[in-house]
Amino acid sequence: MFQNTDEIKQAIQDICEEKNISIDSVIDGIEAALAAAYRKDFGNKNQNIKVNFDIDTGEIEAFDIKTVVEDRDIEKEAEEYQKIKDSLKDGEEMPEGIVRFNPKTEILLSEAKEIDKKIKIGEELRVELETPNDFGRIAAQTAKQVIIQKIREAERETILSEFKQREGEVVNTTVQRREGPNVLVDLNRTIGIIPPEEQVRNDNYMPGSRLKVIILRVEETVKGPRVIVSRAHPEIINKVFTLEVPEISNGIVEIKAIARDPGSRTKIAVASKQENIDPVGSCVGQKGSRVQAIISELGGEKIDIIEWNKDPEIFIKNSLSPAKIINIEINKEEKTSIVKVAEDQLSLAIGRDGQNVKLATKLTGWKIDVEGIENIEEKIGEEEKIQEETEEIQEEE
Repeated sequence: MFQNTDEIKQAIQDICEEKNISIDSVIDGIEAALAAAYRKDFGNKNQNIKVNFDIDTGEIEAFDIKTVVEDRDIEKEAEEYQKIKDSLKDGEEMPEGIVRFNPKTEILLSEAKEIDKKIKIGEELRVELETPNDFGRIAAQTAKQVIIQKIREAERETILSEFKQREGEVVNTTVQRREGPNVLVDLNRTIGIIPPEEQVRNDNYMPGSRLKVIILRVEETVKGPRVIVSRAHPEIINKVFTLEVPEISNGIVEIKAIARDPGSRTKIAVASKQENIDPVGSCVGQKGSRVQAIISELGGEKIDIIEWNKDPEIFIKNSLSPAKIINIEINKEEKTSIVKVAEDQLSLAIGRDGQNVKLATKLTGWKIDVEGIENIEEKIGEEEKIQEETEEIQEEE
């Protein structure tokens, strides 16, 4: 029996509350530790020891638990098993159906009936073992580190389970420090890692800086759960707009597609489910208040909000905004398009380093080739001027 039972109970409850783990998992850890301690100091190799620990009374009960099996010649069985094992070639596995009596976990029916006459094959025989007076002291010493380890494991399991359920969620974090190429952020219960490929070049990663991140995935490692978060993933745009724009969170406006060059520019296509709701205006907000808040959150990243359309010609035209389109030729089978713009609109349509057309291609899912043509308005103006001059000459003649 443990001494100072009330103190132990209170300590376990405090740990469970602080670490947000279940009392049952800690009790299981204590019982496993006590079983290991008993086997080491008082048991033998053929005992399958289980320990029950009563947190309210501090009482400890130790049992040798075995499953009852039919009577058989276990010596002969062992010899045949060894012969088969010796005949196996390297890499071969033991044939199915070949079993061997395990004295640690099994007991023959005839032997079990000497203890309990009513016992049957397949049932569990529990033989209570004596717990010496000094077992509490020895068990406490042996179990201390094991209990701590069990608590850590239970805590890790809790964190793993919690953050697995939160994958895809956007959360507020504070930058703690850099560790090599990674940025570590505080997720309250644990540390989040922003690897280089999930970082944005314009972000401030100084310790203490506040950032919104999206929980990408949770990896289980020998050192515990590893929570990977991102600032560069396109889905963070979706989540941030959902938080900032009530029409999106209410399902009135839908985000149809997102194309992102992290830290530089994003294109987002939106559509309304109600005719009287302007999807672009809803996302922009009064005097640009909503989109400006998002731009600020993303460190100044430019955002183009365009209206989605099921007609690919209109959608492609919208996606190349702010460039003005003269004509679009599409090939539906190959899902390609040739977009013609005035010469003075060509650089705008393509964008610096081809960014605008690349994002438009990603947003629409169509391959887009942009071609510049002579400005039609200027050409018409020139033709009209020539016509006027011709008419004036004819009148003079």
